[in-house]
Amino acid sequence: MKTLRSANKRRSRFAKPSISVMLPVLLMLFGLAGIAQAEGKASEGAVYVVPVQQTVQSGLASFLDRALTEAEEAKASLVVLDIDTPGGRLDTAEQIGKRIRESAVPTLAFVSGKAASAGAYIALNAGDIAMGPGTVIGAAMIVDGNGDPVDNPKLVSFWSEEMNAAAQLNGRDPSIAVGMVDPNRVVEMKAIGETKEKGQIISLSADKAAKVGYADHIAKTAEEAIAWKGLSDRTVVHFEPSLAERLAAFVTGAGISTLLLILGIAGVAIEFLVPGFGAPGILGLISFGLYFFGQSIAGFAGMESLAVFILGIVLLILEAFVPSFGVLGLLGIAGVVAGISMGAYDTGNALRSLGIAGLVAIVIVGVVAYVFRKRGIWNKFILKEQLTTDKGFVPQQPRERWIGREGVTASMLRPSGLAEIGGERLDVITTGEFVENGKPVRVVSVDGTRIVVKEIRD
Repeated sequence: MKTLRSANKRRSRFAKPSISVMLPVLLMLFGLAGIAQAEGKASEGAVYVVPVQQTVQSGLASFLDRALTEAEEAKASLVVLDIDTPGGRLDTAEQIGKRIRESAVPTLAFVSGKAASAGAYIALNAGDIAMGPGTVIGAAMIVDGNGDPVDNPKLVSFWSEEMNAAAQLNGRDPSIAVGMVDPNRVVEMKAIGETKEKGQIISLSADKAAKVGYADHIAKTAEEAIAWKGLSDRTVVHFEPSLAERLAAFVTGAGISTLLLILGIAGVAIEFLVPGFGAPGILGLISFGLYFFGQSIAGFAGMESLAVFILGIVLLILEAFVPSFGVLGLLGIAGVVAGISMGAYDTGNALRSLGIAGLVAIVIVGVVAYVFRKRGIWNKFILKEQLTTDKGFVPQQPRERWIGREGVTASMLRPSGLAEIGGERLDVITTGEFVENGKPVRVVSVDGTRIVVKEIRD
């Protein structure tokens, strides 16, 4: 069976990058979006094998639309959706299901791992379903970002009807599809002698799925499934994600987004507080750029989230130079948080990641600021010039040394004036009495900068 790679030359209209204004270096990354590694040209009537092996989100919808469009233009005989996904967004699953139903090319869902939740819905919308040994389909209960069940009767009812309709497309028992969603529904599966009780969710192994009509064939590989459809003599095109889509899938993966936020916050803060390095600032901008690049390709972040984020950064910079009593700083922090959360798949997860990233970045910035404390921006606000004798400055001598010494007034004291004491002319003052010029005086006390004298009488 001949195989070749797809010539993925078109940019997905759903995956248009949106952060080229952030950093010129990232222009190269955006140029990668939609560019493929062509290894040949598919002949008419070929079979396209398309991987559905990631979380169901907007990026996957974009990728599948591109794959189905290319298969349609190539007049392919079949599109095989190689499914192994834990599920994802319901709205995206609906979008994908609609695109599969409207495809001009016949479709086959080959479950090579698990078709859970939204993945089960995608499989049910295909023309046929083949499953590999040991694979599973089902468990389509609605959950939130933390994996906890969503107890919303309207939402459960809606999604149950969506699964019901998808099952009926190819004459499958709709009650089983509903039992994959609604834990309160009782479903009898006579073909396997089992009953789903309340509080349970249906998940079917490949063997059970075949018995209840949710798998049309058991195949170890996609090639076996293609042979079952009688197309083993056709060229097989393995449609692969573009380099940009792979990069986006990586940077939006577990832990990577948080790491990028840590590097972004720490890098920009270090460059601002301890200027002169350059590298931390560039690393921070690239990290933020990759974060928004990945979220953009995945279909989460739009231009509005990037604009809000950049506005927040600008306000934080202005806070350092424009007195605003913290108003600009608070608005800047709000803008950064809003931009990052708006550009993420789940706002709650984004805020948690941002919180973790902020704490770690504070520690990193604190360590760097301490090590390079002599280069910090705060040094611009500290007067370091010293008035030393080697620069011509004479330090002030303590005035207590004049106490008890005698001299002569050099002017009339009314009650202040001049006196010559110890060969120096000093500003002196009496306790209130007037003293004529040329009279002998004695220093009786020193009060701060004042030298108090008293006339010496015979």
